[in-house]
Order: sequence, then C-alpha cells, then structure tokens
Amino acid sequence: MHAELQRIVDAVAARVGRPALIEDRRQRVVVYSEHTGVMDDVRRTSILRRHTTPEVISWFQGVGIMQARTPLRTPACPELDLLPRLCVPICHHDVLLGFVWFIDADGGMTDSDIQAVTRAMSELSLALYRENLLGELASQREAEAARTLLVDSPEIRTEAVRSLLAEGVVAADGPANAVVAQLVPARGQVLDEVARIALEQVLVATRRWIGVREALHLVRHDQGVLLICGGRGGGRPSTEAIARHLSQGLHRATRNLPPVARVVVGTGEPRPRLADVVHAYDEARQSARVGGQLSALGPVVAWSNLGIYRVLSRLDGRHLDVAGVHPGLERLLRDDSHQVLLETLEAYLDLAGNAHATAEQLRLHRTTLYYRLHRVEQLAETDLKDGTERLCLHLALKLGRLTGHYRPTT
Repeated sequence: MHAELQRIVDAVAARVGRPALIEDRRQRVVVYSEHTGVMDDVRRTSILRRHTTPEVISWFQGVGIMQARTPLRTPACPELDLLPRLCVPICHHDVLLGFVWFIDADGGMTDSDIQAVTRAMSELSLALYRENLLGELASQREAEAARTLLVDSPEIRTEAVRSLLAEGVVAADGPANAVVAQLVPARGQVLDEVARIALEQVLVATRRWIGVREALHLVRHDQGVLLICGGRGGGRPSTEAIARHLSQGLHRATRNLPPVARVVVGTGEPRPRLADVVHAYDEARQSARVGGQLSALGPVVAWSNLGIYRVLSRLDGRHLDVAGVHPGLERLLRDDSHQVLLETLEAYLDLAGNAHATAEQLRLHRTTLYYRLHRVEQLAETDLKDGTERLCLHLALKLGRLTGHYRPTT
C-alpha cells in the first residue's frame, strides 16, 4: 500500500511541477515526493520528524483545514516560518482521511494545476483508506495488548505476555516498569485534540528512542503510558532517563499550547515480570497525579520518593478527608485568615517539632513562633505536646495539599 501511495504522490508532483506531501488526518506524514526548490522550516521539520508540530497543527485547524472538502489556500505565517500553501483534502465517502500539501510561495499554482491534482483524488483516497485501515488495525492490536496488561486478572495478563512474545511485539519478558505522563490543564481550560496529538507524538518518539520492541505505549485521554520491558540489556536507558526524556519532549511539544499548564511524569517501581507491570503502572499513575497537585515535586515524580504521599494517594479517594483525620484542623482550613498559622504549623511538623530550626527557616523570632503555635492549639483544640495529635495534624496537612484544600503560598 505504501508503494502505491508513493507512486501516486510522485505522479501528482510531476503533473504540477512542484513537490507534494501527503499527511493523514492527524497530520502525520505518510509519503512525499522528491523535494527541490523553496522549502520552509515547517516542511523540513515534517519530513525529518514524520509529523507536524502541535503549534502548526493548531494554526492549520484555525484556518479551517479540518472542515474543508475542496482545495483550500492557506496564508503564510512568519512566526512559524510557514509559507503559503495549497491544501487538498483527501476524502473517502465524505470521511476526511488526510491532505495533499503543496508549497505555493509565489501563488503560481493555476486552476488547471489544481484540477490535475483533484483528478487523482479518487485513486489517492482509496489507497490512503487502505493504508489507514492497515495502520489503525496494527495500532489497535498493540493498544489492546497494552490495555490487557493492565487488567486485574493475572491469568489474562500472563496469556497476553505469551502472545506479545510469540508475535515479536516485545523483545523479552523480564524486569518491567511503567512511566505515566499527565497533562495538567490550565485553570478553566479543557484539553483539546491538539494536546492529545502532542502527547501521542512524544510517546511514540520516546518509544523509538528506547527501542520499539522494548516498550508499549497507550494514550488515555489526558494521560500517556509507557510500559517498559526486558530489563536494561543492550544499553537500554534507565527508567529515570526515559522519564526525563519524555518530560523534556512533552515540555517542548506543549509549551505553546494554551490548554496545557504543565506536564508531570510519574514512574513506578520495577517488577520482575511484564505480567506484573500493572502494579508499576498504578504507582506511576499515582505519582503523576500527586505531582499534578503538588508542583513543588517537580516535573518527574518517582513513587519511591513520595514518602507519606504514597499512603495518602491510595487513601484520599476512599472517603478520607481532612475532617476525618483532624476535625480541628479542618476548621482552620475553612478560613483563609489562618493561612499563616497553617504554614507555620506545617514547617514546625516537617522539622520534627524543632522550634529553633523552624524559627530560622521562617525567619521568625522564637516568641512569634510560640505565639502562632499556641493559637493553632486554641483554634484547632489540640495539644502539640501529644505525639498522636501531631501525627494527625501532619497527616491532615499533607492530605489537604493532595486534595487541594490546603494551598500554601510557599
């Protein structure tokens, strides 16, 4: 099928006397003709990376290519180093399959050139339909295999690993781990298709960087999953290096997308068999979720470094709230005027009740510190000399951070 598409795009380019490029509907490069003459950075990047960047996808969607069913001229965009183009939608029974693109910097493409391209659309649409169908079936098989590795049944997971090994989809069983990337939406924004395309593009690029048979990938709405398998033989990078590579790639891909505030990547603990990677996935997912709530943890969050949040992340969805841990503290959280007292209490508890260290960290006179702690005791009806009370207060503060009920200014 790919050879057929290559033949068609070469023939179309020859008819109009200028280079042509075909993309699928998600603007992933399928085939392109020989390129000579004028070329902008967008075309060069598309050919090298095999896909268009999220910023360019967003811009093209803004000029209406997704709604077009007839040839459409798109203007230049100097900010993206994008020259004027002719975009010819490829449709099969009114279903948009992709686009044929021609750079038309001088506006020299005539009506007869456009007619020559549209005459090839019937043959081209059928070939691209077949290509898309085969590609989607292969992608769906891999995605279904990845989903099967995350089900509850050990027997089903074990059988899935046998099939993956037999079909050569993964190179080996052995130590496995999971990496989860979470897109954190900006306040008041909803993640759109462009953000999800960016997520998938970087996941695929990271999988290629690791080795396509060393990992599986899966996209779940605002979450991207990499299941890494086969240990670290053959120079495969560590889970930490993979997480950093994924984080950096996603930062570059989403930094100009308004719906995305930031990206958090979580990692789990390695498991001896691929059939057990579901447990590493659960840890990586929780790590990314906690990192999404607590930006201070940084862009990459490892399960092993979460401390008390390992416990709280598993409990906060099970009818556990601040009031259930310490009712007195919950009353302070309801009143914004007590923010300074709460931050002072958290610093004091983080430093194991060391008043001298707390005063130094907060740059307070010791008398001021003692006054604030006494006010906490009065308002929360607690006793900071009681070890059990201190434990409950500390847990309640950390749970408040995790659930968003407590947002310290520092």
